[in-house]
Amino acid sequence: MTDVRTAQRRDDSSEESRKERVDRELMELLNELRVALPGVQFLFAFLLIVPFSPQAPELSDFQRDVYLATLLAAAVATGLLIAPAAQHRVLFRQHDKEALLQRSNRSAFLGLTVLALAIVGAVLLVTDVLFDLTLAWVTAGAVAVFLLWWWLAVPYWLRSRHRGN
Repeated sequence: MTDVRTAQRRDDSSEESRKERVDRELMELLNELRVALPGVQFLFAFLLIVPFSPQAPELSDFQRDVYLATLLAAAVATGLLIAPAAQHRVLFRQHDKEALLQRSNRSAFLGLTVLALAIVGAVLLVTDVLFDLTLAWVTAGAVAVFLLWWWLAVPYWLRSRHRGN
């Protein structure tokens, strides 16, 4: 019964203290990052082995450029998505969780943005290697539109609809 009352109190923000809200929001953010991190780490690992494959010397200059941009995007996304956990550890018991939450939220949003670029770059690279450049651009563009739609457009649209309530 206590869990139900706690959940109900969390739903009613007027009964939730500022400290409780910050603690809850930070835990929610860290849990969300636990979902994103394996994907970006898997992509980064895949990109790290590409130069050691037998086909690596056959890559065109364009493919090498896309590879480098994608590798750097995956590295930056990894750093940005891990930053909240690292900062939480370093700043443990410093009594500034709200500022940590704000920085972590910005870091997570930027990390997801750069992750989207890395995903699109990886699709562009793999499709170009396996098929042709025209199909690669079309496929990468479709993936970019899909990610923009589901990661940004839909949430912002829902956010705007709920503001009026």
